[in-house]
This record gives sequence, C-alpha cells and structure tokens, in this order.
Amino acid sequence: MATVLVTTDYLAPGDEVDQLLHRHGHTVRYSPATGPRSRDAALRLFEGVDAAIIASEPVTADMLDHAPSLKVIARSGVGYESVDLASTARHGIRVCNTPGVNHDAVAEMAMALMLMTARQLPAVLAGVHGGGWPRHAGRELRGARLGIVGYGPSGRAVARLAHAFGMTVAVATAHPDPADTHIEYLDLDTVCATADYLSLHCRADRNTHHLIDRARMKTMKPTAVLINTARGSLVDEDALAQALSTGEIAGAALDVLGHEPLPAQSPLRDLGNVIITSHLAGQTTEARLRAGLSAAHAVIDVLAGREPAHPVDRPER
Repeated sequence: MATVLVTTDYLAPGDEVDQLLHRHGHTVRYSPATGPRSRDAALRLFEGVDAAIIASEPVTADMLDHAPSLKVIARSGVGYESVDLASTARHGIRVCNTPGVNHDAVAEMAMALMLMTARQLPAVLAGVHGGGWPRHAGRELRGARLGIVGYGPSGRAVARLAHAFGMTVAVATAHPDPADTHIEYLDLDTVCATADYLSLHCRADRNTHHLIDRARMKTMKPTAVLINTARGSLVDEDALAQALSTGEIAGAALDVLGHEPLPAQSPLRDLGNVIITSHLAGQTTEARLRAGLSAAHAVIDVLAGREPAHPVDRPER
C-alpha cells in the first residue's frame, strides 16, 4: 500500500480518481493547491508520500530534498515546466504528464474567444447589464484567416473547428502534416503578418519565451486579434499592452498570463480591447475527469513497477 498525495484542486475524496486509487490498494491524501504555499508548507508537502498528482504549482529542488519516499509525480495536465526535472532525476523520481486529455476543450475555448472578439460580446453584455441595448456591428469568422502557432493536439483541433467555420488556416510548425491538405504551412513571421486571428498552441520553453514580442506585433495587421490559450510566457505582455493601446493590433483574448492571477498593476487591466479569462480553457468537466484518471493510471503503473504511458523524464521511450 502506498500513499498518494493529490494537490489538483478539482480532484476530491470520493470521485472516480479517488475510487480508482483506492481500488488499487492506495491511500489518498489531499492538499489542494489554491495559491502559493508558505515555504514551510511547501517543504513538508511530500513528507511521507510515495506518489503525487499535482496541478501546475512549483515543485522545487528544496521540496524534493524533503521527499525521501516519493517515487512518481504525475501532472494532471500537459505542461511540466513547474517541476525541477534535474532534481527529480537526481532523486530517481519519475515524472509524467497527461497529454491528449483537454485539446478539444482548449480548441473550443479558443474559438469562443475568437467569437467574443469578433462580435464584441463583452461590450454588448456590459451594455445590456447596464440598462442599454448596444447594437454593435460585429464581424464573421467565415472568410477570415486564422494563424496557428504550434500544431500539437490543441492546434490541430482548432484547425478542424476553424475549417468548419469557413476560415482559411495557416500554420507555423516544425512538424507539418501533409495529410492536412486544407492547411497552409508557412514560417512564423509570415503567419503572424497575414493572420486576422493569431492563436498560440506551442510549448513554453526558453526558445519560445516572448515568442510574440514587440517586433512581431509590429508586423501584424492593425485589425488582427491575438488569442492565447497556451502559456503566458509566450507573449511579451508589456509590448502587447502598448500595441493594444496604440491600435497597432485590434484586440487580444488571453486565457493565460505570465503571472496569475492578473496583477493589480498589469498594464492590461484597464484596456477595453482585451479579454482575460482565468486559465480555464482546459477546465471542462470531461477534460478534468480524463486528466485525473490519466494521472492516476500513471501513478498506479509506476508504483507497480510498470512504465507509465506518458513519461516526460524519459521522452524518448
């Protein structure tokens, strides 16, 4: 019998994930990640724990130094940049993620954000709520050009939905799929410069930090809208605020930010042409269940001495 720590805040005692872990003979301890932990709480988080299912909170070298029994960390999501992989490798701790569980949810959210900006829905809703009856002339997505940066599962799902809406789609990726004959594969700068809507779906790493920076924003159409449901670090937010305030681009819709929640001093806070949602693109009931079960199966496999389905510590396997 092993002890499994669950910090993902939407997983709870008695749910399907909890039942699955108990059926395999494990005990489950809950410590939901609802905000930054004190240093003392963070250092004690993994004490007496054999496995952990976590959200996106940081897992540092200091925390792992206080986790002598920890054997596996499973992310209930795709990104794992918050985990110190050098330290997990040093301690022999396996690290897994759960790809492919929320790409449809993310794609639907990206399309929803496009529709909100195209039809000026935030202004309409605010106007009606305030007693008015605004009749703004929006724009149709049909015939518009969507630029997609990154062509993993989420990017592909967005492309399929955009095609159904009648949009033309251009993709910047190192991994084009020749079977997608309705996709135009172009270099990143051309995709940015020609898109009516630019949707980001690439990984966050040192090569993509501030991928959409001041220089690239200057090449975008003044009518263009930036959509980010991937990672906040992909966008230089100071440059974006300047581009939005000067009209260099028409708008932005962000589900992810460099710092979350949105800081009080953020230059994006008071702009009327940006929509900001609370990092919930992948947070549907269906996607949460798939993510939780996938993470639980990874924990069960490692504790039983089996290779997990989606290791990120040994990605070549």
